[in-house]
Amino acid sequence: MSEKHPGVGHLTPPLGGWEVGVVILAIESSCDETSAAVCVDGKILSNHIANQTVHEKYGGVVPELASRAHMQNIVPVVDIALKNAFPQLQTPDSRLQTINAIAFTNSPGLIGSLLVGAQFAKSLALSLGKPLIAVHHMQAHVLANLIGDPRPSFPFLCLTVSGGHTQIVLARSPLQLEVIGETIDDAAGEAFDKTAKLLGLPYPGGPLVDRYAKEGDPLAFKFSQPQIPGLDFSFSGLKTSVLYFLQKQPQGFIEEHLADLCASVQYTIIQILIKKLKKAVDQTGVKEVCIAGGVSANSGLRTALQETGAQLGWRTYIPAFQYCTDNAAMIAITAYYKYQAGQFASLDASPTARAEW
Repeated sequence: MSEKHPGVGHLTPPLGGWEVGVVILAIESSCDETSAAVCVDGKILSNHIANQTVHEKYGGVVPELASRAHMQNIVPVVDIALKNAFPQLQTPDSRLQTINAIAFTNSPGLIGSLLVGAQFAKSLALSLGKPLIAVHHMQAHVLANLIGDPRPSFPFLCLTVSGGHTQIVLARSPLQLEVIGETIDDAAGEAFDKTAKLLGLPYPGGPLVDRYAKEGDPLAFKFSQPQIPGLDFSFSGLKTSVLYFLQKQPQGFIEEHLADLCASVQYTIIQILIKKLKKAVDQTGVKEVCIAGGVSANSGLRTALQETGAQLGWRTYIPAFQYCTDNAAMIAITAYYKYQAGQFASLDASPTARAEW
């Protein structure tokens, strides 16, 4: 729900002799990272993230533990983000008074985690008399490509790949984003993590697969690539293919061939992603091409995008590592465009675990 907010558009108070324009405090708490960022006129001044290590012994994110950790982390994380953005201001109150609007992740994500960020943002907005901006997490991943230079021109295509989502998005403007392809079952990030578990790697396994893959032969083992029509993806068959392959192997096989297994699985996943991206470029004629999401930090995917782009005449863009995983900077840049468009949320905005764009 969107609403107009009185007084929006005024300059903030002077900061040490200089004035700034639109100051947005953004909060991200969709999963297991608590993050806060400060954006001034579309420029990120700070982006602080508190990670949660409590989930490692469970082999995955435990929702209840995640929400409890968010409650512990959110105040110090916001405080650090504001301090880093405005070191010349000496008190928390003086920093808070610079804010023009407060943004938060509204969906999708773990509902308990989302609620912590949303309720904090609402309380702070109410106490300061500032407007709220609700942000869709996946839209924010796409717009992470606009944080710094070089940045794509519109229209552009973005392959958004994370633990929970795999999508191809056509971006016509910052607030005109259309999903033109997505997974019909599992996400690519989940395929990485589940494969890592099958290989006996600890959580989070995706980055470890990437690390071992650098030492292995990507063509050592062949795994199935699903033939899904159009621009949609499927990764459930690949996971099954890896499982059945490993079940047939003798004891000690994984340890002996770990690097080659990681390289082959990673190669297969990347081939699936790049083939669909090529198809999207052919269908749309758009050659400004980006990647985003946690899996965009994967070195193999980054290299494959750059090499494919060089071969086919694409202009390719990859966010800095700190903006690939869940972070508040991407929430802040999205909120900046929503602020300019007057898209504000009311205090009764409710986070949702799943939400369409």
